[in-house]
Amino acid sequence: MRKDVYDSVRKVLDNKKEMEALEPEDRRLVEKMAEQYWRNGLGLSNEHRQRLGQIRVRLSELGIKFSRNTNENDGRILFTRQELDGLPEDYFDGRATDMEDGVEKYVVTTKYPDLVPVMQMARNEQTRKRLAVVSESRCPENIALLDEAVKLRVEAAQLLGHRSHAEFVLEQNMAEDPETVVEFEHDLRAKLSVLADKEIKEIEVLKRADCQAAGKPFTGLFNWDFRFYSNKVKELKHKVSDDEIKQYFPMEQVTRGVLDIYQQMLGLRFVKVDDPPVWHQDVEMYEIWEANDKQTFVGHFYLDLYPRDGKYNHACVNPIRAGFARPDGTREYPVAVMLANFPKPTSSAPALLTHDDVLTLLHEFGHVFHHICAETKWAHFQLESVQMDFIEAPSQMLENWGWEPSVLRKFAVHYKTGEPIPDDLIKRMVAAKNEGAGLFNLRQVFFGLFDMAIHDTSDGKVDIKSTYNTLREKTTGFSAGDTDTCGAATFGHMMGGYDAGYYGYLWAKVYSSDMYASRFLRDGVDNPKTGMDYRHEILLPGGSRDASVSLEKFLGRKPSNAAFLESI
Repeated sequence: MRKDVYDSVRKVLDNKKEMEALEPEDRRLVEKMAEQYWRNGLGLSNEHRQRLGQIRVRLSELGIKFSRNTNENDGRILFTRQELDGLPEDYFDGRATDMEDGVEKYVVTTKYPDLVPVMQMARNEQTRKRLAVVSESRCPENIALLDEAVKLRVEAAQLLGHRSHAEFVLEQNMAEDPETVVEFEHDLRAKLSVLADKEIKEIEVLKRADCQAAGKPFTGLFNWDFRFYSNKVKELKHKVSDDEIKQYFPMEQVTRGVLDIYQQMLGLRFVKVDDPPVWHQDVEMYEIWEANDKQTFVGHFYLDLYPRDGKYNHACVNPIRAGFARPDGTREYPVAVMLANFPKPTSSAPALLTHDDVLTLLHEFGHVFHHICAETKWAHFQLESVQMDFIEAPSQMLENWGWEPSVLRKFAVHYKTGEPIPDDLIKRMVAAKNEGAGLFNLRQVFFGLFDMAIHDTSDGKVDIKSTYNTLREKTTGFSAGDTDTCGAATFGHMMGGYDAGYYGYLWAKVYSSDMYASRFLRDGVDNPKTGMDYRHEILLPGGSRDASVSLEKFLGRKPSNAAFLESI
């Protein structure tokens, strides 16, 4: 917000001769600084600039409140063992109990390691429904915070000459404008609906059979049915169950195996730090070195992988320190932290991961090394300046390694016997890979459409709770029934930097699929040249050039959506 600094930047920007003499990254820095100052209101009158400053401060306060509410208000519910029929034995190992009406019951929270297994495996529909309601009724006070934020974002955008907040955000992204995003989402919805309609029919057959066996009428498909019956379809059609699969994914071996993948691909070497200075005893710290040069240090990362009270509830990567070139030619080294909420070890078994957990680990490490491997002159061009609708692509691409048989055999071993994962199980997993792809991706389309619905308005007048619930049922085909919930209250992306940007997950998937199919699948996932090309052309530039340039250099052509459509 410093007008004097903005004036100095403008003097450089407006001096054509001086700009032409700058190196490309220096020139881009001046352009991006000027743009950032303009977007912060430095081109406005004093009155409007002060108002914009007030809005930005208030938006920051709202974001902090929203996040704190979500992190500190986990839902909690009690169930009998009978009500949790279908859950594996290890779900109950070390699980807290409490008395209710003179009956000892198990405590189930809305943290992922508690929530997801129940929604996938609990046979009792009322159990799933009750937990879903508890989970989606948390933090109702956040609806008012999000509503205020939506209105303030519109006001800020209009002060800067834009019709809507989405228009303001998207002018910096690959998509460029809201119309392109909405057209992308609707086109994808039409294509995915063909798949989803078939998947819903399969799910309906299973639920009708369950209702008939229980002597109950079939009343429809509900949000709490989605995970359970999607899981059941996989089990029946492909003989695949999460309980069987996770026996081969003990946390320690998986982490080591995933780190080996990244070491080999990127030409790096990781060293675990003994007794590190960390904020919790579960946190691990690693040094990163160049593999072929024992003297060249690259950076640090931390792994904070298990749930605890008050901690962020999902999985993400946060840069702690940016890397940049110092004036004397040395470098300031980057540091990142991965936050996750994987199942903790129990008294009878180590921490065991589902295959989805393994994919999450691969994905989040993609963000870690996008930050660490960005070797830019200026800190400004590290991970956080990468265009928002590309930033997920490198991480999504790495999820493919979790489906490669040759890769899985390297680290998937039975936690008791040490036997490698059977080829037959890998075949069944791969066969089931796209089961439910239509419904899963429609769920992503729903989140993207909701984001646009609240952020592409010229007045900010939108009923957030109603829009969320109506749009979800209309897009996904699953009803909320007679429940009155507020799922938007814990949709953290809307207050965590993805406002008018959630579409980027599917948009980036187009690029991640293309990179994987066109280079790694063609050349081999272990091909060291492809790995180093990826490091140098995709990761190393960070945000110092447009993502489209990096993509074309890595692919050798403009990107295509053919690989994405084929992949689902």
